[in-house]
Amino acid sequence: MTAITLNLNSIIKITSEQFYQLCEEHPELKLERNANGELIVMPPTGGETGKRNLTAGAQLWIWNEQTELGEAFDSSTGFTLPSKADRSPDASWVEKSRWEALTPEQRDKFIPLCPDFVIEFLSPSDSLKKTQEKMQEYMDNGCRLGWLINRKKREVEIYRPGQEVEVLQSPPTLSGENVLPGFVLNLQKIWN
Repeated sequence: MTAITLNLNSIIKITSEQFYQLCEEHPELKLERNANGELIVMPPTGGETGKRNLTAGAQLWIWNEQTELGEAFDSSTGFTLPSKADRSPDASWVEKSRWEALTPEQRDKFIPLCPDFVIEFLSPSDSLKKTQEKMQEYMDNGCRLGWLINRKKREVEIYRPGQEVEVLQSPPTLSGENVLPGFVLNLQKIWN
């Protein structure tokens, strides 16, 4: 099953608030919205993808609990990017001062900013090209570091602003660099 993109713009332009309400009324659907306002309906992940998403997210959460440098989020969290796209990365992190600058109302709904760090896993239902475009969209909207992890090929694409994408084959770990100081993602449980 692959993601379905619905372009309803010729019928109705859905505002950010309407999109949020649509997601609230249909929690069984995983929805995103691109910068053009098209709705993206994504299928649930399979067991292997879900397990690996949680493995990476747990490592990020543990690091964040130890450092208290920001807030870590799971794949259910919606972000409204500056481009007006609404996205939900598989795992993400926002630096503490940016999180604290948000009002309680902003924290309760889709977070109105782009995460500083994102992880996306290429699941069997994902298109590599569309996921790469999504990663570039994060960079274009202010993300400081992103990892696209392709488990089947044991490959990681590292995205940094203003730089070419770096591709690594079967790395045992990934460094959070200066964005996530001291964070090291152990990929052994993700590759196995």
